[in-house]
Formats: sequence, structure tokens, C-alpha cells
Amino acid sequence: MKKILLSLIVSVLSLGSSFAQCCQQKSITVFGDSYSTFEGYITPSTNEPWYFVSHRQKDNDVAEVEQTWWHQLIKKNGWKLCMNNSYSGSTVSSSGYRGEDYTPRSFVTRMDNLGNPDIIFIFAGTNDSWVPSPIGEYKYSNWTKEDLKAFRPSLAKMLDYMTKRYMGVDLYYILNSELRDEINSSVYEICGHYNVPVITLTNIEKKAGHPSIAGMKAIAEQVDAFVKENGCKKCDAKSCSSKASSKKKK
Repeated sequence: MKKILLSLIVSVLSLGSSFAQCCQQKSITVFGDSYSTFEGYITPSTNEPWYFVSHRQKDNDVAEVEQTWWHQLIKKNGWKLCMNNSYSGSTVSSSGYRGEDYTPRSFVTRMDNLGNPDIIFIFAGTNDSWVPSPIGEYKYSNWTKEDLKAFRPSLAKMLDYMTKRYMGVDLYYILNSELRDEINSSVYEICGHYNVPVITLTNIEKKAGHPSIAGMKAIAEQVDAFVKENGCKKCDAKSCSSKASSKKKK
């Protein structure tokens, strides 16, 4: 009887250890724009950074990669970085600043190069709000090149592809603060259509339009809190059905 009891205790402890190890060893891909860049830490290396190792951006105090939101998040949770495919100035649509064609750096163009992670954080829409990109119509199939000049059809195409391409991967959309209302409402609508949860950021300090050290810390904390509250598919006992509802800004 003692042997059976001992065996059961060892089994429980082993399962607990495996559970903890699974949760701690998750690999993360960051799919973003300038807010998530840092020189020398983005892939492909041809992507343009906004935060640099060699010098600090004027009027912004972020100077070390450890200060970025994603580095803080990964370190706190014992995760590992699979890939950071972030590109300064990138839009979801192909419409860029000064009327330029941003197809080469758009999220739609880069969405097939995100590695093989457990979690993908999509931090997009800021430049579409700032350009401003055409908002377009809600369209969930048969996208044309003309459609992809607008935000709504581009975001739908991106999420349609990603939910099919990265099956079994937890996708989270991070929505920046202080964006146009029509960008916000479009993100909630389209992410809701594809059951991708939205992490709505609030009170993010920015300098030169980009997160400061304090802003980066706030992003990391808000993303971490949301992920912990909503659980994960692979090793959390919670049902992931709660993730299907986007967290809308009140």
C-alpha cells in the first residue's frame, strides 16, 4: 500500500513539474512595428528599427533591449524568443506615408515569416492610424490588390491566413492606445470574427510618439496580466473559450 501511495505521489509531482516546465518554456514571436523593434534583435535583419543600440532616439529614453516590452515579458515568464519580425513604420495595409506603397514592409507581406512559436503577439495598426490608411470595408474573402490598400480587408486577410497557418499557436492582438476610433472598432470586429483576443492598452506613456521606459513597462504588465487571466491552449487548465471574446475598450 505504501509503495502504491509513494508511486501516486511521485506521479503527481512529475505531472506538476511537467506542467510548470511546459508553461515556462514557451517560445514567443513578436509581429510588430517600430514599438517592438530594437537594433540587432529583429528578423530579417533588413527590417528597419526605431530603437537603436548605437544611439538613443531624440526625446525618448529607451536605450537598452532589456527595456523593451517584449524582453521584459519574456524574462518575467521564463519564455524564449522564437522571432521578432518587427519593422519600423509598417502598416497592415499597403498604404504608407506620403502616399508611398508600403507593400514590402506591410504585415500582410511579412505574415508568413514568423517561425514556429507557441505564442504570437501581433502589435499592429498604429501606422495605419497615423498615415492615415483608407479604412475600407469589412471583407473576409477574395481580396484584391486594391482591397489591400485599406485597413479592414488587409487585417481580415492577415488574420485569415494566420489562424490557418499557425494552428495550435496562441494569437494575441495588442491594440495601441490613442488610435483612431475607426481603427479600434475595426480591430474589435475583425478579431472577433476570427476569435483572436484583443489586448487593449491604456495609459501608455510615450515620448516622440513611442513608448518610453515607463510605457514599455506598462505594456509588458498589461500584456502579462491579460495572458495570465485568459490562460493558454497548451498547458493551462482553463478553457480557452474565454479568449474568443475580444476585450473591448470601454
